[in-house]
Amino acid sequence: MFKKVLIANRGEIALRVIRTCKEMGIATVAVYSTADADSLHVRFADEAVCIGPPSSAQSYLDISKIMAAVEITNADAVHPGYGFLSENADFADVCTSYGVKFIGPTAEMIQKMGDKITAKETMIAAGVPVVPGSDGLVESVEDGLKIAREIKFPIIIKATAGGGGKGMRIVWKEEEFENQWNMARSEAKASFGNDVVYIEKFVEEPRHIEFQVVGDQYGNVAHMSERDCSLQRRHQKLLEESPSPFMTDELREKMGEAACAAAKAINYEGVGTVEFLVDKHRDFYFMEMNTRIQVEHPVTEEVIDHDLIKEQIKVAAGVKISGKNYYPQLHAIEVRINAEDARHGFRPSPGKIHSFHSPKGHGVRVDTHVYAGYSVPPYYDSMIAKLICKAQTRTECITKMKRALDEFIVEGIHTTVPFHKCIMNQEDFVNGHVHTGFLNDFDFEQVKEYED
Repeated sequence: MFKKVLIANRGEIALRVIRTCKEMGIATVAVYSTADADSLHVRFADEAVCIGPPSSAQSYLDISKIMAAVEITNADAVHPGYGFLSENADFADVCTSYGVKFIGPTAEMIQKMGDKITAKETMIAAGVPVVPGSDGLVESVEDGLKIAREIKFPIIIKATAGGGGKGMRIVWKEEEFENQWNMARSEAKASFGNDVVYIEKFVEEPRHIEFQVVGDQYGNVAHMSERDCSLQRRHQKLLEESPSPFMTDELREKMGEAACAAAKAINYEGVGTVEFLVDKHRDFYFMEMNTRIQVEHPVTEEVIDHDLIKEQIKVAAGVKISGKNYYPQLHAIEVRINAEDARHGFRPSPGKIHSFHSPKGHGVRVDTHVYAGYSVPPYYDSMIAKLICKAQTRTECITKMKRALDEFIVEGIHTTVPFHKCIMNQEDFVNGHVHTGFLNDFDFEQVKEYED
């Protein structure tokens, strides 16, 4: 087992990793920018190293500075968390060259799943269902239009190096195609330095259902069942739950088998997520694989009573997994508490938190790095906490979430707590009728009713 792990991340995920390491008897190293000097992950790690100014490019994304911190602290492993360098093949490769274990998949595995065209080709070879579309990258607007006519509108243009909804455009009719094509490529170039795109059939009103998988260094792969992440805004997840209210036992078995086949196709090592789109007929299609821990991993932890960070660390240390699949024993819902004003286009709301009270009670969990007096910096992702509730049934879980949200007090900044209160009272959500376009026509003015 590792003696010392450096966490190459910040905020609640850094704190989450530190806690598990401490329980495993592993020393921890936090890295931080000057903007995060007062963050809890810095306070609770055994050692902390400042790696630069607030800019991510000069701190959390600077591989040389992180490796310097590894060297001066003699860490023998690096946990990348999520975001930042967690799916950066070069970073994984550098760690390996330094003789430091990257807690995650190899650089080759990250590359295979990071490029969406390569990932799609790999899934087709593995027999995993994929959305109809171009066989590979599309080089010209003329070729793209030809493919779009063949698979029929609506279609979606996607950046092969994309993520977080960047470089992605839905095209509903032929006359819109060229303009949307140019916009997708321009955004992809600006976001990823790569304007290569491909085309897929757009699945209308789909569910976004993903499967948690784990693979060890000996070729064993298993899944830990599904999470429904359909409630999104501009392709950004806002709420996740397990099990999916849309799931059947038969569909779970089929999707679980496909998720394991996807991981086996690249000899996957570590904890990862295979994401699918599921249409109203319960036909499912591979979307992408995230080769890291996810923001929503606590949902799975709560329904199967399993520490996924611990699983990550054990696999990286060479421990063999049991190989058995896990299935939900309870129902869990996670909402992301962001420093944003939902009623005004989810406008960021950085600033000082004057008062902070997190809910408690049976079946209530809060993962956060903030506290009263903490100043939310404007430089990073706006998520300040995750509220996770679990109960015997989905109905009980929603009721518990309503109570917990009522207890969640954050004063000094705007948060998405009122938005989530509103969602918990939407009839369609309560009945499980949610898809990725659920918020497209949502009247955000009704959130005002739930604001203090």
